[in-house]
Amino acid sequence: MLSKGAFSPPDWAKHLNPAPSSIYCLAQLPSPIHRWDLPNLPADTQVWIKRDDLTGMQLSGNKVRKLEFLLAEAKLQGADCVITIGGIQSNHCRATAVAARYLDLDCYLILRTSKVLVNEDPGLVGNLLVERLVGAHVELVSKEEYTKHGSEALGDMLVEKLRAQGRKPYLIPVGGSNSLGTWGYISAAQEIEQQIEAGTCPRFDEIVMACGSGGTTAGLALGNHLSMIKSKVHGYTVCDSPDYFYDYIQGLLDGLHAQVDSRDIVRLVDAKGLGYALSSTGELELVKEISEATGVILDPVYSGKALHGMVKDMVCDAKYWTGKKVLFIHTGGLLGMFDKLQQIQPLTGNWRRMQIM
Repeated sequence: MLSKGAFSPPDWAKHLNPAPSSIYCLAQLPSPIHRWDLPNLPADTQVWIKRDDLTGMQLSGNKVRKLEFLLAEAKLQGADCVITIGGIQSNHCRATAVAARYLDLDCYLILRTSKVLVNEDPGLVGNLLVERLVGAHVELVSKEEYTKHGSEALGDMLVEKLRAQGRKPYLIPVGGSNSLGTWGYISAAQEIEQQIEAGTCPRFDEIVMACGSGGTTAGLALGNHLSMIKSKVHGYTVCDSPDYFYDYIQGLLDGLHAQVDSRDIVRLVDAKGLGYALSSTGELELVKEISEATGVILDPVYSGKALHGMVKDMVCDAKYWTGKKVLFIHTGGLLGMFDKLQQIQPLTGNWRRMQIM
């Protein structure tokens, strides 16, 4: 934990270029895989779950796998601070703030919020509490400003401002999803491969995950394709369209000279519903049902939408899923649930005043 070491790619990924030379060990790995007895599955279908919500570092979920490589590069370049960008309840931004503090780096977060709230203190709900406790510098922008300028331009603006102050910033893209960050889930594929070989879980027919910024899906789909896993990978998109993500993932693959078509290694399904970080009653009811039935709590922005999409798929095409062994990747994000308290409270009415005799 917190140690820096040399990184050696799996044998089946040694042709990918560029490959990282070093890694900071920030996560608690391997994350476990266990059977997940979901209700109302098609006949003979088994679902297993990989608990990347348990990677440690203040509930940082899948984000920490990417940060192990990104922050190693930041330190190698002599950075004294990092910048990243996301929504007001971004799990990635919170994970970056914590990881940066572990490695004695200042952290600047550009957070997207509504124009009504952009000039107000953002408060301490959910991820914001952790970010502000560890001393991250929060820079608010409106959704309209974000759309007008784009994440890259906003990041570059802050880079130039900090350089003018004598700082040495390192810019991490939205979700940590660039070709370097993709190595986080190429390595996760190797981890799954090793867990299968060790007999702790079966070989899987299908792998299911949320797709939010593209890097997790790109890395796992590529690693699955190159390794012996060879499952069918399904990415349920929680923002933008599948076509957008096919193109974005292709850019990440091309950045590694992978020589593979994104459409050949992953099936992308629109699962955004009402929109990014907007939850329907049906989605939250499913999260509550699964929490009560299995004890596993899904976040509403990513894994909750992915499970909702998978369940819809299983209802619409039960024949395809019948008898399959499915691995669901739980990417974490529990703190995002606090942003949904008003919607969730009506679903959790099992309380009463104790009657004392």
